[in-house]
Amino acid sequence: MSILVNKDTKVIVQGITGRDGSFHTSQMIEYGTNIVGGVTPKKGGQAIFDKPVFNSCQEAVEATGADVSIMYVPAPFAKTAMLDAANSDIKLLVAITEGVPTLDALQAFEALQAKGVRLIGPNCPGLITPGECKIGIMPASIHKKGRIGVISRSGTLTYEIVNELTNAGLGESTCVGIGGDPIIGSKFVDLLPLFEEDPETDAIVIAGEIGGQDEVIAAEYFKNHMKKPIIGFMAGLTAPKGKRMGHAGAIVGGEDDTAAAKIEKLEAAGIPVAKIISDIVPLVQGKL
Repeated sequence: MSILVNKDTKVIVQGITGRDGSFHTSQMIEYGTNIVGGVTPKKGGQAIFDKPVFNSCQEAVEATGADVSIMYVPAPFAKTAMLDAANSDIKLLVAITEGVPTLDALQAFEALQAKGVRLIGPNCPGLITPGECKIGIMPASIHKKGRIGVISRSGTLTYEIVNELTNAGLGESTCVGIGGDPIIGSKFVDLLPLFEEDPETDAIVIAGEIGGQDEVIAAEYFKNHMKKPIIGFMAGLTAPKGKRMGHAGAIVGGEDDTAAAKIEKLEAAGIPVAKIISDIVPLVQGKL
């Protein structure tokens, strides 16, 4: 099973002919991801890696039957690319692009939502179902097929957590990097129901950070609707108030946005929170 993507997923790449798009497309193909084509406006009719290039997402979907698009498009053109995906029959868009203006992201998200297209990102590493399908920029070698789901606001933290789970022999069912911007398409609470229903996931690790209330909302959802265990990790314990820490959304706006406040609420809901990355595996093992 897994969630969102598997070996049968058909993927197109927006920005496939660009520097980043072509590099990561080659990496995804090497992993075994079923890349069926790409999109670069005004370059339709060309080919790269023996995959056809189209002028729009809808042209690509009609020709290939793709259900997922991954976007490697520079920030100034990201809104246009996301709206192009919204005007197609794509079911899932993964937006890797960093630095998308907040208003652009909001307008694109609303358009995608209106068409029923799920958005992962922007400013995210993507997602992977180990051994089946990699859609993103994550290092493939650290992932191993297993039964632990991972959702993270931070790409690097995702890799660190995955490395710990893999080295412990636990492995992962699906890992999703949801992104660290103020406007993202899928939050913890949007993905937790999918892991709860997935028969190949036994537990979920969520990695949060300062800023916003998404982790608290996830904790409430867990408390009221889930049976599978969640283990948490929270970055930013020493972050000063009012200073952005890396991600655009990682900023303490008030006392409820601090890592300490979030940890308290997660633990009150019954979610153990690792103080350091190496504590995650023992906490997971204790819940299995």
